Amino acid sequence: MVLEPLTLYKLMILYLLKQVKFPMTNAQIADFFLSREYTTYYTLQQAFTEMLEAHLITVEEIHHNSRYELTREGEETLGFFGDRISPQIVEDMDAYLKENRVRLRDRAGVTADYSRLNSRDYTVRCEVREGKDIVFALDLVVPTEEQAEIICRNWHEQNQKIYSYAMKELLK
Repeated sequence: MVLEPLTLYKLMILYLLKQVKFPMTNAQIADFFLSREYTTYYTLQQAFTEMLEAHLITVEEIHHNSRYELTREGEETLGFFGDRISPQIVEDMDAYLKENRVRLRDRAGVTADYSRLNSRDYTVRCEVREGKDIVFALDLVVPTEEQAEIICRNWHEQNQKIYSYAMKELLK
C-alpha cells in the first residue's frame, strides 16, 4: 500500500523519536529530512502541527528551540503503521541516527533559556539532561538581556567544564 507523503513523513518522525529515546529539536529532525531531500521545510512543519494536534508528539519550547517527544499515542500509532515505512527509508534513518547519535543526544540534553524576571533583571536557566531527568541545573540572575544571551550561548560550549568544576568543589 502506497502512503500519502505527509502520512509517511509523520511515521518517519515517530520512528526517529522512538529510536533516539530523547527529545529531538525541530532543527535536528529537519536536518535529516532536508539533507536527504525527502521533503520541504514547509511540509515538515505541517506534519509537526498535525501530529501535535493529534497528540502523537509533544513539544517543549526552550530558547527559541522546539524539542519534540513521542507520546504514548504516537508510540501506539507507530506500532500499528510503522511497517508501512519502506525498508530503504528505515535503513536511511538508522544510518543517520548511528552517524549522529552522540551529537544529537548532546545537543538535546544541554539547554539554556532566559526570561525577564522583573523590570531590571533576567533569569537564566541552564540544564544538562539525561532523557527526561535533569542531571545538573544552574539558575542565574543577570542585569541585562545581553548577558543572558551570552550565558545561553556559552553554556553549550562550557557545560562539561562547569559541571566538572562544581562536582569537584562540592565533593571535597
